Amino acid sequence: MTDKQNVSTRITEIGIVPVVRATSAERALQAARALREGGIPIVEVTMTVPGAIQAIAELSKWAGEMLVGAGTVLDAPTAARCVDAGAQFIVSPGLNLRVIEAAGSRGILVMAGALTPTEIVTAWQAGSDFVKVFPCDAVGGAKYIKSLKGPFPQIRMVPTGGVNLANVAELIRAGADAVGVGGELVSKTALASGNLGQITAAAAQYIAAIQNARAGATHSG
Repeated sequence: MTDKQNVSTRITEIGIVPVVRATSAERALQAARALREGGIPIVEVTMTVPGAIQAIAELSKWAGEMLVGAGTVLDAPTAARCVDAGAQFIVSPGLNLRVIEAAGSRGILVMAGALTPTEIVTAWQAGSDFVKVFPCDAVGGAKYIKSLKGPFPQIRMVPTGGVNLANVAELIRAGADAVGVGGELVSKTALASGNLGQITAAAAQYIAAIQNARAGATHSG
């Protein structure tokens, strides 16, 4: 199994990609530790974090313990810098074919952002390993994912935007391969106050909700 296949398998198995938007690289590292303690060994550090590349480089030292990704990647040069720093997957908020190409050429998993059926198919055909359906909540959430999975069962989708504990199970049951969760999981308030236990507890709740939803879908199927 290649590194990319391994990353893909782990994302699918865990079922959630926490999106970290912090005010500093150190806070991003604290969030990653809290997530790992709560049972989510994945973190997506967005390029909006000051010192994001540095944070990715630091987190990449936890090889084997944590999957480290770069988020809000808007262009190919940034994608390349993130890969050089040790990012194991690249996420873009919108559809940028050059970002997909830049990650693919380095053998790195890429999750391109898309919203419409046309964009989703375009991203998939261009080689996006997962398609980040964003902003999913703005167009119907789980109902939208279910509608897309009808004609596109082979496209692996990660709905992001507005995902919370109240709707995560519904999204999984609708066909999401994983979900992307930001502030609802990695609370800026918790980070600012140093209340990392809140993030750890939330991580455990999300993992339980996803596992329960999958078990229910298996039994009903």
